Amino acid sequence: MVLLIIGATGTLGRQIVRQAVNEGYNVRCLVRNIRKANFLREWEAELIYGDLSFPETLPEAFKGVTMVIDASTSRPTDNLNVKDIDWDGKIALLQAAKVAKVKQFIFFSILNADKYTYIPLMKLKSKFEYILENSGVPYTIFQLSGFYQGLIGQYALPILEQQPIYVTKESMPVAYMDTTDVAKFCVKSLKLPNTKNLTFALGSPDAVLSTEVIQKCETLSGQSAKTNQLPIFWVKLSRKFANFFEWSWNIADRLAFIEVFSGKEDFSVNYTKLQETFGIEASELLTLDNYLKEYFEQILTKLKDLNYNQAQIQKQRDLTF
Repeated sequence: MVLLIIGATGTLGRQIVRQAVNEGYNVRCLVRNIRKANFLREWEAELIYGDLSFPETLPEAFKGVTMVIDASTSRPTDNLNVKDIDWDGKIALLQAAKVAKVKQFIFFSILNADKYTYIPLMKLKSKFEYILENSGVPYTIFQLSGFYQGLIGQYALPILEQQPIYVTKESMPVAYMDTTDVAKFCVKSLKLPNTKNLTFALGSPDAVLSTEVIQKCETLSGQSAKTNQLPIFWVKLSRKFANFFEWSWNIADRLAFIEVFSGKEDFSVNYTKLQETFGIEASELLTLDNYLKEYFEQILTKLKDLNYNQAQIQKQRDLTF
């Protein structure tokens, strides 16, 4: 039995690989760059070349595969646009899964994607959910709000570097979750028949506003945040302008998510339902407080060591001259 993981080198994908290998699965990873993915081989995963933008590379990867986990998605740094990966690539992947007659296809979408179809990424995620649900391939869909890891670049680093943070007036909290915990639910679903052909909103029990995240980062870093509040009409106008150009869809998506979290849709989750289905207690999850505490402890220790080393170098120079 072979488990094929797509997007294995990503923030979420690598956690799924580690979790699946630890659970004893025979893991195969579809990767575009074997050299950059060598760390997965060190974890005892098999690597095979494949590219969602080249469907002809997929059949070989599906030989002997019984289950597929698709953790891939477009990134702002990709040369390809969002449609290449999150639509054309997904359709090719699903067709290959059909031919291989896989027993389960796990797909990661975005919570409330169907409510924001004017955003290219949200629209494609929602459309593929529908296609997958009606494909005849057994599936499990996880709709995510966001990862703790994404909060570092969005809030923690700007505070440490005294860079501005752009916010709007929010009305709904977001159920962010650590990628290691997302991986727990994902791999656990492979052993639970009652998760097939169902969609789950996945997130932590405690949803937070960005203002709360910023306050936590300020407390842990000992620095004040420089926040600039953007008028929501400016965000909407900029997003609509960016959508005119295909090359700027990633920019439009980032602006759109600022707009989304300022709206009225609920980005919290019913964790009681998740606990009943998956048997994972809330106490087993990493909390946002502990995640941020660990991050700031590590980064501040590194900064302290760096400052000490620089002081020693300067001291040696002063003695020399």
